[in-house]
Amino acid sequence: MISEERYSRGAFMEVKTKFKLSSFQIILLGFAAVIFIGAFLLSLPISSKSSEWTSFIDSLFTSTSAVCVTGLVVFDTATHWTIFGQIIILILIQIGGMGIVTVAISFALLSGKKIGLFSRGTMKEAISAPSVGGIVRLVGFIIKGIFVIELIGTLIMLPIFCKDYGVEGIWMAIFHSVSAFCNAGFDIMGTKSGDFSSLTNFSAQPIISITVMLLIVIGGIGFLVWEDVCKHKWSVKKYRTQSKVVLLVTGLLIFIPSVYFFFFEFTTLPIGERILVSLFQAITPRTAGFNTANITAISGTGLLLMIILMLIGGSPGSTAGGMKTTTVAVLFSSAISVFKKKDNAELMKRRIDDDTVKNAITIFLMYVTLFVLGGMIISSIEGLPIMTCLFETASAIGTVGLTLGITPSLGIISKIILMILMFFGRVGGLTLIYAALGGNKKQVSKLPIDNITVG
Repeated sequence: MISEERYSRGAFMEVKTKFKLSSFQIILLGFAAVIFIGAFLLSLPISSKSSEWTSFIDSLFTSTSAVCVTGLVVFDTATHWTIFGQIIILILIQIGGMGIVTVAISFALLSGKKIGLFSRGTMKEAISAPSVGGIVRLVGFIIKGIFVIELIGTLIMLPIFCKDYGVEGIWMAIFHSVSAFCNAGFDIMGTKSGDFSSLTNFSAQPIISITVMLLIVIGGIGFLVWEDVCKHKWSVKKYRTQSKVVLLVTGLLIFIPSVYFFFFEFTTLPIGERILVSLFQAITPRTAGFNTANITAISGTGLLLMIILMLIGGSPGSTAGGMKTTTVAVLFSSAISVFKKKDNAELMKRRIDDDTVKNAITIFLMYVTLFVLGGMIISSIEGLPIMTCLFETASAIGTVGLTLGITPSLGIISKIILMILMFFGRVGGLTLIYAALGGNKKQVSKLPIDNITVG
């Protein structure tokens, strides 16, 4: 009897453990649940200005784009959706930008609930924190920082929008501040400057342009960088290595494309507007989705540069998507170490762990493969130029939202492909793999080694 009881208890524990969700699975399912809830709400007649049901596939696409803070849309946000629909979209953007787990933990903190070890571990994975220690304090810091920055952005843009659009300018300032900070790229300018116009009417307006650019950059550098900046101020030497790398790569990815756009793309504009537009178009592909210039008029070289920027994206633990700036930095450092015949990759006078290099290579290959494959499939199905489709898939997987204008006219299969890419880009490739396969499996034995010549 005792042995049977023990057996039954052991079997029960085995089943219980078997069905226990990992941190990665919780993050994955959390994003999926919010997307489908948002899709249902957006499909309701109350959400559309026509007071008719919006097709579920289009509502799902919009919800996915909002939660994944992408900005690709099949309808102009201002002209199709009611205030109710716009509020739902803004809530989805805020949740997607903050992160599902961050939102859940924040509600737990507000209710006074104790945060357990498992929740702390999940939070660590969600915001790419280095350790579980101090995670609750960090979450509190992130939440306060998000709302303070969004409020400041709103207050700065408020006078301009109210001057141009009256009382409606209040909602426009709030919407665009949240959308910019969360790197979402959704706009509500359609009723004022035409469908899918984004911020083109403000290309020469420095207050709006600079504020949106700053919100994009601040949202995209990552929460850990915020902490370093607030804690150590101008003492850069005291920053984490990751923070130093993020700031350096971010600066380069703003400066170099800006110079290119200034000298080769927007040469016909007045000098002041030319500087603003060049800076804006260097910043927005990583991964905001706003635009102050007609993207279709940009040369093939400019579009290729934007595709590269879209694939790179923002930084870990931020509101941005993409491969991340740190991934690119690790790949370059690894290549340099090979050129110099060093045993390890190095950054900021620090050795980079081999597992980090492996992860960077894996992420790079996954992004490039899915981006190219998605573009080829859409091009074949829709009969569109491959470059146009690659721009769209790069925008989707980088969670950017910039478009050459083909998204609204795509078929169901192409929309599904873009939704998958958006979800992949926001959640992260490794998170998806770990959720599906498990990320804690350790190799207990090694196969025989052999040599393969490369290069």
